[in-house]
Amino acid sequence: MPGGRTVVLGVAGGIAAYKACEVLRGLTEAGCDVTVVPTASALKFVGEATWAALSGKPVATTVWRGVHAVPHVRLGKGADLVLVVPTTADLLARATHGLADDLLTNTLLTATCPIIMAPAMHTEMWQHPATQANVQTLRDRGVIVLDPAVGRLTGEDSGAGRLPDPTAIVAAALDVLRRGSPVEHDLAGQRVLISTGGTREPWDPVRFIGNVSSGMQGIELARTALSRGAAVTLVAGAVEVELPAGATIVRVGTAEELQSVMDREATAADIVVMAAAVADFRPESAGEHKVKRSQSPADVVLTLVHNPDILAGLVASRGDRGRPIIVGFAAETGDSSRTPLDLGREKLGRKGCDLLVVNDVSDGKVFGQPDNEVVILAKDGSETAVARADKATIADAIWDVVVRLAAADDQ
Repeated sequence: MPGGRTVVLGVAGGIAAYKACEVLRGLTEAGCDVTVVPTASALKFVGEATWAALSGKPVATTVWRGVHAVPHVRLGKGADLVLVVPTTADLLARATHGLADDLLTNTLLTATCPIIMAPAMHTEMWQHPATQANVQTLRDRGVIVLDPAVGRLTGEDSGAGRLPDPTAIVAAALDVLRRGSPVEHDLAGQRVLISTGGTREPWDPVRFIGNVSSGMQGIELARTALSRGAAVTLVAGAVEVELPAGATIVRVGTAEELQSVMDREATAADIVVMAAAVADFRPESAGEHKVKRSQSPADVVLTLVHNPDILAGLVASRGDRGRPIIVGFAAETGDSSRTPLDLGREKLGRKGCDLLVVNDVSDGKVFGQPDNEVVILAKDGSETAVARADKATIADAIWDVVVRLAAADDQ
């Protein structure tokens, strides 16, 4: 567990430095021992006293303070995680080229633990070929570089380059700490497409048919894929939890919207995971006006039609190419003659996907809950049971099976 782990929080000189205060508080509240290492520029945005008060310990600002303890080596070697929030274009460039002109860059060079960088800069700087090349080089070395969010930047500008939400950065850090060191980057270079959350099928302007999915398992799949080195696109329906930092997010509402996005994005993906809870039915048509309570129930007729089978469609579109690897989910409750696992095996045969993750959702055991237990069925007939655990651990177990499958296919 993350509690008691040692974290170096590097802070570079950008306007988003003030948001690192929220990251620091989130880490300390999770029980982490955090040493803040701000650059000289960062201290122009947030003063040393603030970092000391929030971390509860002295701030490491220069290689010349406490020289007898050799801080430029000790900090990196003694950390369980180095997290840099925000990471500016300048710091990305210096880290890429191994410069060591201050305490933070020295720490990055001596760190033997996982490193996470959360970039924040103007859109043009983020999209510049030099920055993108630096990001790719760092990722190739095993550094987790989160993609920035899209939104309001300094001044009136808006676009890609906004620091991811601090709570999402904390969640990413805690996920890496949970997995320990060394962090496997067995999904490095893989383009992963994941759907999550429930769909909502409107039948008038204010009402819809939906389900109780929280989207939690799909979000943990995205977060753990990011920490294992993948480039992740997350297609999110209705979700009740924080979206992960570093993923490209596409929001959808209905099953038809989800199908359109998944079909489009799957053409460039290496792995597709359909974890969304898609409504099986939708109203044949949605009324233009709210149905009034004063109307007689006999006058309110809701005709349902089937929604598209998105998973089967993705498999059919793939054809005989073998890629992308396609993973489906089956939320089952069983019936009078068949167990959830029986129904899952039948579904795997119908859908034709490579893997099907079966969970028993009866009695409210899964939706909105922090833990789960699953059986991962493969089209070759193998089955992997994963005992009840938190959903991040379940996600890692699913990726373990995917990685083994990909390795076998490549032989």
